[in-house]
Amino acid sequence: MSRRKGRILAFQGLYSWDVGKSSKEDVLKLDWAKEKALDEEGAAFARLLISGTIDNSGVVDELITKNLSGWEFNRINKVTIAILRMSVYSLLFQKDIPAKIVIDEAVDIAKEFGPDDSYKFVNAVLDKINKTAEKEENSN
Repeated sequence: MSRRKGRILAFQGLYSWDVGKSSKEDVLKLDWAKEKALDEEGAAFARLLISGTIDNSGVVDELITKNLSGWEFNRINKVTIAILRMSVYSLLFQKDIPAKIVIDEAVDIAKEFGPDDSYKFVNAVLDKINKTAEKEENSN
């Protein structure tokens, strides 16, 4: 399984955690994904994304909220929120993965699973967060 499939599983797990109010432990079991061909590397990557995103959800949600233009966090589609959360976690804490890859993957997942033009919204929010982070890093 590729990292792409791991990201898809992670976003689905985060959606379940948010909408279904599933516990972190239940989501991390990936029992709901058994019919998908899981290899250990892909499943481990999905678990890392899920666990890290949930553990840092306060920081992640705050950063998303700060970078919304004309939107309220609680009015955003839940699929879009799950994609944004996973991607913002990656941008903040997985420095070994280039931001361009994180953003491109998020846009592709939003095109496949999100509502209509959500990929444009995902791209805009993540791009804004990334540019802000780059400015802060360059000023230090």
